[in-house]
Amino acid sequence: MTDILMPALSPTMEEGVLAKWHVKVGDTVSAGDVIAEIETDKATMEVEAVDEGEVLEILVPEGSENVKVNTPIARLSGDAVAPVREKADAPAEAPKSEPSKSEPAEAPKAAPGAPKSADGERIFSSPLARRIAAQNGVDLKSIKGTGPHGRIVKRDVEAAGKGAAQPAAAASATTAASAAAEPRKAQSLAQMGIPDGSYDLIPLDGMKKAVARRMVDSIQNVPHFPLFIDVEIDQLMAVRAKVNKMLEPQGIKVSVNDFVIKAAALALKAVPEANASYTPEGIAMHHNADVSMAVAIDGGLITPIIKKAETKGLAQIATESKDLAKRARERKLKPEEFQGGTFSVSNLGMFGIKQFTSIINEPQGCIMSVGAGEQRAVVKDGQIVAATVMTVTLTCDHRVVDGATGARFLQAFKPLIEDPVAMLA
Repeated sequence: MTDILMPALSPTMEEGVLAKWHVKVGDTVSAGDVIAEIETDKATMEVEAVDEGEVLEILVPEGSENVKVNTPIARLSGDAVAPVREKADAPAEAPKSEPSKSEPAEAPKAAPGAPKSADGERIFSSPLARRIAAQNGVDLKSIKGTGPHGRIVKRDVEAAGKGAAQPAAAASATTAASAAAEPRKAQSLAQMGIPDGSYDLIPLDGMKKAVARRMVDSIQNVPHFPLFIDVEIDQLMAVRAKVNKMLEPQGIKVSVNDFVIKAAALALKAVPEANASYTPEGIAMHHNADVSMAVAIDGGLITPIIKKAETKGLAQIATESKDLAKRARERKLKPEEFQGGTFSVSNLGMFGIKQFTSIINEPQGCIMSVGAGEQRAVVKDGQIVAATVMTVTLTCDHRVVDGATGARFLQAFKPLIEDPVAMLA
């Protein structure tokens, strides 16, 4: 028999909701068939089978919540333990090297047709891993598996192809280090003097847990510092009105945030040192400005990406940002649409927030916080006049972007916002 396991469909996923089954007991499935829909901490995704066989048993009914990654969810005819694959090619296997409690204590026998080494020894690996290995000329015998029971899985082959195969011991160490980094369990409210029954407790869903963990990790591990600048946006508002009038027949409406995304992307190309990420091996200098935009959704926050924003016009950015935000709220984004990015923009101006400082979205080197545009008194040519002013905060990872680099980025950003005609070329 083949156990289909609950997959990890995003790097932060530890558990999910099995929203819907597309198969029933007795159905025959082939590799690539969509078999289920799973709600992760970020989106709802279709998943595919990677093995073929008859569905013998549904172990987890649809609608089940808090299904742990690597838990068997269904059983097919066959011998090997099989993961499922997300349709958009998200990671197919769970990021843990230890078997779950529901798995047998001993490793199962290798599946029929499993490859053999030169000395006839069977190699325990997933069908997807074998296919990727064959396509890339990777010798499975040289790889240490990090999947259940030491099974070689997709990530092992991909790492080996890059010359960076991770042995099981290293994977276990990584898992242990990650667990050690988890925030300490807080005292109960009763221990803090708040009596039981005086509040309603709303359970944390996967997204809330993921956001909480990532923010704690970021604020603990990244040396944050903010830089503040005021920009006048009267010309931007006038140009925006003209642009939107021209685009009205196409049903496109450009927002202030679209101007900000475009200006940030151009400033990143002008100051490439700000378009960077810290890694233990060195500073990664990104080739394109992939700008993540913070979108508030029910139960949390997600950051879909305008990729290569420096190459796109305002109309295209407006169209993409509207589409991404809509699908983000419907939890229909693909992993590649919200994972990654080289720089983030968070805008709370529409809520009347004048100024704020954001937490860096690792592994990015900076995040820009945009406040509300408001009428303020400014001095021009010795005269006090009214102007529409917007405060922008750039939060930097000091390991990557120091004060001088951050200041140069803002110097490049400010004139683009104050004279936005340059962005229309």
